Amino acid sequence: MAAAGKFQVMTLTDTAAERVCELVENSDKSVVGLRVGIKKGGCAGMEYTMDMVEEAKPGDDVVEDKGARLFIDPSAVLFLLGTEMDYEVTKFRSGFVFKNPNEVSACGCGESVSLQAADLSAFAR
Repeated sequence: MAAAGKFQVMTLTDTAAERVCELVENSDKSVVGLRVGIKKGGCAGMEYTMDMVEEAKPGDDVVEDKGARLFIDPSAVLFLLGTEMDYEVTKFRSGFVFKNPNEVSACGCGESVSLQAADLSAFAR
């Protein structure tokens, strides 16, 4: 879990945590978790990114939830605050899904989003 007194940037559903753990355990490299970030791209302006992490980078925000470990890219934290990461399997696709309160809009294909920085007053104690 997050350190005492520190807000956890993201949460994971049970299904997402299981999938993250599977990916880490089945990797052909020695990885410690997944890095979540955002990048400019797609028709809506931004895309989520995920990469295997062999070693934490300075400034990473570490989320440990339900046995899974995520490393949040420092440049993405304000856009991911309050996000729940899920993993869905449907008849036609499977993948991670982000339920992000900072999402302004999404493209029709579901591959990119428009995000705004989180309103930090919502997270104030």
